[in-house]
Amino acid sequence: MQTLAHYEQLAALLDYPGEDYPGQVRKACRLLGSRYPLAAAELDAFARGLLSEGDVFSAEELNEVQEIFTRSFDVQSITTLGVGYVMFGDDYKRGELLVNLSREHGEVGLDCGTELPDHLPNVLRLIARWQDRELVLEFVKEILHPALEMMIAEFGPQRMKQRNGLYKKHFKTLIVSSAERGTIFRGPLATVLEVLKEDFGLSEWKPPEQDNDFLRSIGRELDIEANEGRPAQSGNMP
Repeated sequence: MQTLAHYEQLAALLDYPGEDYPGQVRKACRLLGSRYPLAAAELDAFARGLLSEGDVFSAEELNEVQEIFTRSFDVQSITTLGVGYVMFGDDYKRGELLVNLSREHGEVGLDCGTELPDHLPNVLRLIARWQDRELVLEFVKEILHPALEMMIAEFGPQRMKQRNGLYKKHFKTLIVSSAERGTIFRGPLATVLEVLKEDFGLSEWKPPEQDNDFLRSIGRELDIEANEGRPAQSGNMP
C-alpha cells in the first residue's frame, strides 16, 4: 500500500473552518491532482461553492461558512462527525471503539484535542500515521466506509426536506441558507470517500438495516413528523 500521508491534508477539510480554510481546500485540490480524478472533481466543486477568490476568508465569508459547518455537524446537525456514533449510536460497541482508537492515537503520538478519538478529522490523521496496514484496512472497510456513506446519505434532498420541516416546527427558526449552500459540506465528505475507494479498493456499499440507535432515532423522528395527522393503519381495521 502506498503512503497515506495525504489523509493529513484531507483531515483539514473537516476541521472547524478558520480564516485560512480556502487555502487548505486549494492545497488539497493540488494534492489530489490527476491521481484521484473523482475526488478532485468533488473538491473543486466545493471550492467554487466557498465563494472566496483568495486563500483567506473575509470576516463575513468566515461567519457564513462557520454557521453552515455548525449546522451540518454540530447544532441541529445534518449528521455528526463522530464515526462511532454514526455506526453504533450509544451502544457499548462505540465505547469499545473509542477505547481502541484512543490507544492507537497514543501509539502514534496524536493528540485528539477537545474531540473524541472517533471524530472524523482525528480518524483521518490516524490513518495518515497508522503503521499496522492490516488494521487500517479492516477499520476502513468495517467502520469508516459505511459511516461515510451514511453521513453523505443524510445530505440527500428528501432527508433534508424532512429534517427542515421538523426543525421549523420544533425550533421555530432555521439557520438561513439556500438549499445549495446549506449542504456544501457534503463535498469534503464525498472527497474523502472517493480517495478511500481508490486507496483501498472498496466495493460498492449497500445500506444495512437500521440497527443502530443513531439511525433509528433520526429516522423515527422524521417518519413520525412526515406521517403526523394521517389516519393510523392497523391490520385489525375492517
